Amino acid sequence: MLSGRSGYLPHPLCCVTSLPDLKEQILSLTRNYARQAHAAYRPAADPARTPWFEGSPIPYAGRVFTETEVEAAVSATLDFWLTLGSEGAAMEKELAAFMGVRHSLLVNSGSSANLVAISALTSAKLPETRRIKPGDEVITVAAGFPTTVAPIVQVGAVPVFIDADPITGNARCEQLEAAYAPGKTKAVMMAHALGNPFNLAVTLAFCRKYDLWLVEDNCDALGCSYSMPRALAESLGFSENSPGLDDGPDRVIRWTGTWGDISTQSFYPPHHLTMGEGGAVNIVSDQKLRVVAESFRDWGRDCWCPSGIDNTCNKRFGWKLGELPEGYDHKYTYSHLGYNLKPLDIQAAIGRVQLMRLPDFIEARKRNWEILRRGLAPCEAHLEFALPTHATAWDAELGFSWDDSGCRTDCSWFGFKIATRPGAPVSRTELARELDRNQIGNRMLFGGNLLRQPAFIQLRQERPESMRVVGEMHGSDTIMNTTLFLGTYPGLTEEMLQAEINVIHTFFSH
Repeated sequence: MLSGRSGYLPHPLCCVTSLPDLKEQILSLTRNYARQAHAAYRPAADPARTPWFEGSPIPYAGRVFTETEVEAAVSATLDFWLTLGSEGAAMEKELAAFMGVRHSLLVNSGSSANLVAISALTSAKLPETRRIKPGDEVITVAAGFPTTVAPIVQVGAVPVFIDADPITGNARCEQLEAAYAPGKTKAVMMAHALGNPFNLAVTLAFCRKYDLWLVEDNCDALGCSYSMPRALAESLGFSENSPGLDDGPDRVIRWTGTWGDISTQSFYPPHHLTMGEGGAVNIVSDQKLRVVAESFRDWGRDCWCPSGIDNTCNKRFGWKLGELPEGYDHKYTYSHLGYNLKPLDIQAAIGRVQLMRLPDFIEARKRNWEILRRGLAPCEAHLEFALPTHATAWDAELGFSWDDSGCRTDCSWFGFKIATRPGAPVSRTELARELDRNQIGNRMLFGGNLLRQPAFIQLRQERPESMRVVGEMHGSDTIMNTTLFLGTYPGLTEEMLQAEINVIHTFFSH
């Protein structure tokens, strides 16, 4: 039977009167649609995943999800809160619980997380002697991603560059002492490169010695861990393992992002979990840092009420701050020059599902790195491979051997780093072109030596005092000239990884 409009047949959902039933039918259709439309994005081991065929593209990274994430996004969209709300609050608690930190604050990107983290350390609410002021210095590393460094400049501080080790990709932490300037150095801010923790034992000892903040850019390293002998850990102020980690009674093991004062995450699609765009700031233990970081994220306001909620302090009109009249609305009182860097609740709904997948994602990245390392071992005459920090060698049977520091790293690799050796028959760029010709995704180690990038050259020319460089950047230049990385993300199947190995073997055999 036709309805009042000629030729119009009512959709079956139009007959449903209960809103919960209507929503469930919409979500059931959503699950069915997503299973059919997005099968290519399922985890590599999922039998329902679209098969990969020889000669098809192999991306270096990408989103990995199922109908569960799509359903979560649609469900949150139907609720139509949009701005950060209950899904965001839940994800913040769940991420903090996973890592074992006091608070996690969601933001709209990893770059924003770095901006919020360093901005928080400029707050007048912090002790005068530790607060970062214009002209103060923050030690960082020359090789990496620019938004680890850009926020230092953007808050008026001076980045002090130390070199990077071409094998680990991380800072040469033995240069920290040379970078220190009494009365000027206030913090160290560095990334765990490609999921390889930097030398936390040396860096923490340095920061404790001079009472410096440590900001861990953990954007590439969610799910990486670092362990050290218990006596050493306790001398640095740590006695507890991170949740779910145990390396025996004589050792302390913690996730990266939980050793410093504050850390950052990125949830952009190539990273360990995704919200599309998104990130987080982790407050390891200091409640005051949470208050100021949240303020910088939320317009710089003094109020801590979530959006849409009023008067959680029970004195909304009882404050007397600045030169404002007594009782001026606390929701419109600003203690910092902040931003609006929150993500959407819809993104948080996706992130909560991804967080449940994180343990499997971590193991997949480790497994994929191992497959590539074993498969490419015959190319060692031409290629130099990464080692985890504190590792001295890798053996196909024995695994890693370690230095005598007693410290160990367990990497959930963001990428598989390789470099062409001196005397190799091809250059890094020629190798990258060959991989590209075969549709194999690859990337440089981000910006290489950042000091060679146009933006930093211009900054140094216009404002020579805006940065300081410690020694020669030979390691960072080596990374810039010889290094690239392949993917390790959980969407890579063994067939895809073997195809990459075959292409590289063939290229070096010509």
